[in-house]
Amino acid sequence: MTWEALILLLNSPNARWVLAGSLLLGAGCGLLGTFALLRRRSLMGDVLAHAALPGVALGFWVTGAKSVAPLLVGSLVTGLLGAAVVDGITRHSRIKEETAQALVLSVSYGMGVVLLTVLARTGLGGQSGLNRFLIGQAASLVRSDVLVIGGAALAVTLGVLLFFKELKLLAFDPEFGAGLGLPMALMDRLLMGLVVAAVAVGLQAVGVVLVAALLITPAAAARFWTERLERMAILSAAFGGLAGVAGALISLSRPQLPTGPLVVLVATGLLLISMAFGSSRGLVVQRVRQAGIRRRGLAGGTPVRWEGEAS
Repeated sequence: MTWEALILLLNSPNARWVLAGSLLLGAGCGLLGTFALLRRRSLMGDVLAHAALPGVALGFWVTGAKSVAPLLVGSLVTGLLGAAVVDGITRHSRIKEETAQALVLSVSYGMGVVLLTVLARTGLGGQSGLNRFLIGQAASLVRSDVLVIGGAALAVTLGVLLFFKELKLLAFDPEFGAGLGLPMALMDRLLMGLVVAAVAVGLQAVGVVLVAALLITPAAAARFWTERLERMAILSAAFGGLAGVAGALISLSRPQLPTGPLVVLVATGLLLISMAFGSSRGLVVQRVRQAGIRRRGLAGGTPVRWEGEAS
């Protein structure tokens, strides 16, 4: 894209709204994804995204409107229901959590596709375009949609900031938090509720299939740059916002390309760069450090042996 084309695109009020919504969504998901990653709940984002799909179809079926608000409410309801089902199966049966997650993911996605197919065959007016929730299309957002999405993304961000210390304990040492008298089980449910909200607001922009990647990939990239949670959260939010804006910008300039895959590709590029050059855990940095340690050891007259080397 040339500078002239970029300036012309940014002169469009709708484009500015879309970019603002994508920025807020990406930053909010990146911030929240930090705790989901450290809590080892990466797969739950994918589960809840698929669980939200039937809610999109039901929200349209009940209201007959394709605006974001009713679809958001429907996806929130079924997403929370999916989280409750996973929790109930894990607590009250011998089925392990990852198995329960796989069951809810597959069943929810199947139900969602069936409902969307039924809607397409009923001939209801305005149902066309609901399949965009599968892969996302931020370019189709209008001002009212972006206001709802941006407001929800800000609410998720404020929720994380308000309970930052409790979520930090939940991620690293929930037993210690429980010993202090903090409701760690409630905090875990709060985290899942925030993930459901983030997934719901991200469906139209990124899509069911890939919204979980917007939660986890920026956090995974940030992990290569720092060992401190506060810095990781800020970096993850920055990476998420950058991926959201870049993906939406490309989608706006090339309307035939869906937003979701573009956002995920940008986020994946950031992850690959971080894996290579991250100042904390990057592969290149680690190799340089190991080479420096080896040289210093040899210069001191004591050979340095690495694990796995023969004596």
